[in-house]
Amino acid sequence: MKLNRKLVLVSLIYFAEGFPFGIIEQTLPVYFRVHGMSLAHIGLLSLVSLPYALKFLWAPAVDFIGKRRHWISAAQLMMAALILLLLPLDPADPSSLLWACIASLAIMSATQDIAIDAYSIELLKPSEMGMANGFRQAAYRVAMIVAGGLFLYLAEKIGWNWIYFAASGVLLGCSFLALHLPHIEVERPSFSLASLVAPIRDILERPGLVQVVLFILLYKLGDMAIGPMVRPFWLARGLSLTEIGLITGSLGIVASIVGGLAGGVFMSRFGIFHGIWFLGMWQCLSNLTYVGVAVYPQSGHFGIYAASVVESFCAGLGTSAFLAFLMSISKKQFSATQYAVFSALFRVTGIIAGSLSGWATEGIGYAHYFGLTFLLSLPAFLFIFHAKRWIPSDNNADCDS
Repeated sequence: MKLNRKLVLVSLIYFAEGFPFGIIEQTLPVYFRVHGMSLAHIGLLSLVSLPYALKFLWAPAVDFIGKRRHWISAAQLMMAALILLLLPLDPADPSSLLWACIASLAIMSATQDIAIDAYSIELLKPSEMGMANGFRQAAYRVAMIVAGGLFLYLAEKIGWNWIYFAASGVLLGCSFLALHLPHIEVERPSFSLASLVAPIRDILERPGLVQVVLFILLYKLGDMAIGPMVRPFWLARGLSLTEIGLITGSLGIVASIVGGLAGGVFMSRFGIFHGIWFLGMWQCLSNLTYVGVAVYPQSGHFGIYAASVVESFCAGLGTSAFLAFLMSISKKQFSATQYAVFSALFRVTGIIAGSLSGWATEGIGYAHYFGLTFLLSLPAFLFIFHAKRWIPSDNNADCDS
């Protein structure tokens, strides 16, 4: 299959992956609040992120039972039905059925993610993963804009019922398309109790395991540590809600999409390893733009806009490289489980960094904290040559790393 066709497929399936996440993370909280749900219950919605963090627990089922496209299609069909089931339920007095629907929606979305990531790993050669991840990020972001931006805008124009029907229709269309995804033949062990632990055993037997795990844990640490404090910093500098919406809804998203695509083009020419060190270094350096804005308040709102664009663009560069790396080190025969494990690892440090970011900023101030996030970005590079050993070439993508 030619690369152009693969990029189209990647774009379609990652639009489908980003769409329900946008509904869950951005549209549902607004819908529930508008319809009278208490802030206490709104806060509980944060628990729907748990399935995304724990999806490695049922990823082996996706590895050893059925075909990827059937998992994708079934999950999308279930989500289409669950969205419609939410319509008659009263958010002002949330019932057990409402919470069960929300939880099921998140679980189905996470299950779809497992199958889509696995399918993409099997579809692509290692040399194609860099470019594909640029398209992946772009499609995912577009889906988030549609689900979390366009749909909220249209809700005021045509009403929430039509928005829910439209969201369900999008997922039904995705489900139909998923059934027609090209089949990719990959040899997998037959299902057994021993095969369930085979993906983890394969990881544990690789050389340099500790160093590569540390690399995965640390690579996005600085980027994830700065995230929770950016919006409070904007408010502290006097940005209006309209200006914040401009940054997050247009400038930042466009910059991250362009960064992801640029990172993909870079890796298509120079490879994944050069991507993780060169693009990753720009990801680190971009945090210093916020240090400069914090130290020199006279830069004004224009300085904040510039810092946001630079940081979003460089985060897109680093993310495209990092995701391509995680995909490349996941064996095709264990792609669902291994990618779920690797992607869960770096989220651990992100959760820890996010939980401590406010406390640290209160203690040392914005400028010093932003500088600290730059320093937190550097230790990963101590282990980058260990990570290089795990990156396969096209010729040994199915062989041991």
